[in-house]
Amino acid sequence: MSGSKRSTAGNSKRVGSNLAKVDAYVLTQKDYDEIPELTEEWFARASLYEGGKLISRGRPLSVNPKKSTSIRLDPEVIAHFRRGGRGWQSRINAALRKVAKLPAVKSKKA
Repeated sequence: MSGSKRSTAGNSKRVGSNLAKVDAYVLTQKDYDEIPELTEEWFARASLYEGGKLISRGRPLSVNPKKSTSIRLDPEVIAHFRRGGRGWQSRINAALRKVAKLPAVKSKKA
């Protein structure tokens, strides 16, 4: 496109609005006051795009993800592992690996 400014006034019937009026509108301080301030909190929640591709937040996908399953266990077994606090499902997994004589998996904690 050349360096000349293109008018949208001739397109107003096609679009169904008065684009000449929109083009002529001059922003005032009141218009800028309505725009919310971009704070650190806003940027923390914002989506990040790199080269047009969304960069996902959160925990990265595992190369060897665990599978979800349904298993029935005695209430006493569940209570025993839950008494140990957070990570009780991982401890059940470790106990099952030990019984199955599978190598222990080292946990990666931040």
